[in-house]
Amino acid sequence: MNILAELFGFFADPLRWSGAGGIPTRVLEHLWYTALALTIATAIALPIGLLIGHTGRGAFFAINIGNAARSFPSLGVLVLLVLLAGLGITPVLVALVVLGVPPIIASTYAGVRGVDPATIDAARGMGMTERGIVFKVELPIALPLILSGLRSAALQIVATATIAAYVALGGLGRYVIDGLAVRDFAEMLAGAVLVALLAIAIDVVFAIFGRLVVSDGLAGRGPRNSRPATESTTDQEYV
Repeated sequence: MNILAELFGFFADPLRWSGAGGIPTRVLEHLWYTALALTIATAIALPIGLLIGHTGRGAFFAINIGNAARSFPSLGVLVLLVLLAGLGITPVLVALVVLGVPPIIASTYAGVRGVDPATIDAARGMGMTERGIVFKVELPIALPLILSGLRSAALQIVATATIAAYVALGGLGRYVIDGLAVRDFAEMLAGAVLVALLAIAIDVVFAIFGRLVVSDGLAGRGPRNSRPATESTTDQEYV
């Protein structure tokens, strides 16, 4: 119970909510690392996933290379990059991007390959170019799976962005590293709790965003604001 009381005391301390080392600042730093890494990973992975999904070529190579890179320990990659490039945000971003690229490639590829070939043939029959088919047919239909991959990548990145503290950067990992240095277990636990809460918040945001941008038909939901026809309303239609 002592650790829980200390944890409560950590969050109840007004000094923890202000200044350069305050919780709001650390959360914003953590979100910045996450957003930057996710943006770069998406810029790399989405075109690759669309290309290999549309053409069907290079999928085995791209997905397996991505999965192999995903198996590398992020902290080990970070240490290696620091030795090669020095301290700074670049090694952190590279380690996080390596983690985020594979799920986006895999989900984009699966979404595009899952498009009904008859739909693609119909689009070609209407005179659409291959580029038009990708962006106007395959991409919208694959959107639910693409968002699923982005969601997975975001959760992995936000959970791993704590490694930024190992190279003297900020973020919520600062509480874990600083707490470990002075054996302040309440501070370490607070950092872990904040990362978990941030991951949950990001997951909820992606879920809401998905419901807003994905059509009901693609998401497997019934039309919004629809109501089942009753016998009386059906009869009235024929009166």
